[in-house]
Amino acid sequence: MESLTLRASSAAAAASPLQQRRLPGRQRATYVRATASASAAGEPDLSVRVNGLQMPNPFVIGSGPPGTNYTVMKRAFDEGWGGVIAKTVSLDAEKVINVTPRYAKLRADPNGAAMGRIIGWQNIELISDRPLETMLNEFKQLKKEYPDRILIGSIMEEYNKAAWHELIERVEESGVDALEINFSCPHGMPERKMGAAVGQDCDLLEEVCGWINEKATVPVWAKMTPNITDITQPARISLKSGCEGVSAINTIMSVMGINLKTLRPEPCVEGYSTPGGYSARAVHPIALAKVMQIARMMKEEFADGQSLSAIGGVETGNDAAEFILLGADTVQVCTGVMMHGYPLVKKLCAELQDFMREHNFSSIEEFRGASLPYFTTHTDLVHRQQEAIKQRKAIKKGLQSDKDWTGDGFVKETESMVSN
Repeated sequence: MESLTLRASSAAAAASPLQQRRLPGRQRATYVRATASASAAGEPDLSVRVNGLQMPNPFVIGSGPPGTNYTVMKRAFDEGWGGVIAKTVSLDAEKVINVTPRYAKLRADPNGAAMGRIIGWQNIELISDRPLETMLNEFKQLKKEYPDRILIGSIMEEYNKAAWHELIERVEESGVDALEINFSCPHGMPERKMGAAVGQDCDLLEEVCGWINEKATVPVWAKMTPNITDITQPARISLKSGCEGVSAINTIMSVMGINLKTLRPEPCVEGYSTPGGYSARAVHPIALAKVMQIARMMKEEFADGQSLSAIGGVETGNDAAEFILLGADTVQVCTGVMMHGYPLVKKLCAELQDFMREHNFSSIEEFRGASLPYFTTHTDLVHRQQEAIKQRKAIKKGLQSDKDWTGDGFVKETESMVSN
């Protein structure tokens, strides 16, 4: 039995100056959903508070097909997802034309195998092809039905300040709790300076972030592309330009494969294909590395409550725990939902709680970033190992001289020089 508690928003008092600038723009109270039975039983608490947004758990639907319309987003809330990021919208949906098939799978078995675990997923899908007004009306309906749940609008626009400002104003009016800026879609309309075309150009990114943050009145997350040499550079610029958080990673540019029977690339559309975004389990180690790099940069250079939302190959609670151990505040899932369905969140929550029980963690914050200090440089690893070897040798060698023998420790001193 869940109890719904209306809490007057005290975030403005506790928030950073950057957050305070955004909080008045919401003009609504914050609702916190608490599970009474879990609290009474002393179960690990999965709730998180990020940039003033309260979520029952850290699991967020990542922008894409799982957030493409009212019906599927409602399903996500009903199943218990902590938040939903809708599929990316722009002012003019008519320029968005998708093709079918638009997905391809990579299995653990050899090329062409029909069975075997799916480890990779490629898409050549564009942003929402639905009229903006339709999406906005559905956002309003969702917020009316789920006032205590977090709905985040994902937006992307051409290199035009007025267009960005209009899009932000219209999306905010629908009642969304925050905005995620798609600076990272690896395919589709780069000639219009959209998606990764902005995220890969730090000068352009800084300018566009400036436009966005002078207009937005809700928290802004900048979604990072992994298709760049140093992901900390655009992350740093986004945060310095006023964004409250960053999300990472979006999909990795890829060619899924060649059909060895037809000799055509996949996914195959009328015999042809185009490079697309790679996701699912196979990208998880890459995502961990990128998230680690961003988290270290944020810890060293920012102390103003900025957040980090991790994305990449999450299918289990342990996958999520790894991201949180690196410093992530929330964990997004998109491809995992496409493969396993919306009820996946229940499995994720249960497995994450199992991990927390194993280590006696009562809250997410207790272990967030706990593994981050254990990353260092290769030079430092060499030094650490050399020192450890010296210490082990010293212990093995035992006494240095006959004068070091003592009467009280004679037996232990003898054993310290025995080789077997």
